[in-house]
Amino acid sequence: MKTPKELKVKPIRNGTVIDHITANKALNVIKILELPSEKSAVTIAMNVHSSKMGSKDIVKIEGRELKSGEVDKIALIAPNATINIVREYEIVDKSEVHLPDEIKNILECPNPNCITNTDEPVETRFSVIEKEPVILRCYHCERIMTKEDIEAQFKLF
Repeated sequence: MKTPKELKVKPIRNGTVIDHITANKALNVIKILELPSEKSAVTIAMNVHSSKMGSKDIVKIEGRELKSGEVDKIALIAPNATINIVREYEIVDKSEVHLPDEIKNILECPNPNCITNTDEPVETRFSVIEKEPVILRCYHCERIMTKEDIEAQFKLF
């Protein structure tokens, strides 16, 4: 009987590793970040064993460090995620995502009568009412958005 070989994901030289993503949410994170791009190689691991979470997803983005606005987007889908910045194969910065108190220009209001869904040049803006589970309120029409409403805007399937 052959001994199975252990396969490991190649480490990245420079870029970002998003760890502790809620299981089965990695593809939503990819969509939020508009990946893959021509400039960045992306590695996705889904339903990986985690002693902390049971199972989790991981996304590695080679050659790109995330901007703070992108991290805010990730917090909407994966509130327990950690962001690791890698340079020359070493983690130089590790931080947890944090949902800000206000979300601007990331989501669309689900209320078809909201002013943000007209031809008016008004930015979307939501106040964070609860962080776990995520509940938002539209600044303009006061419509409540739940975690399910948020995920529906980023869902791939």
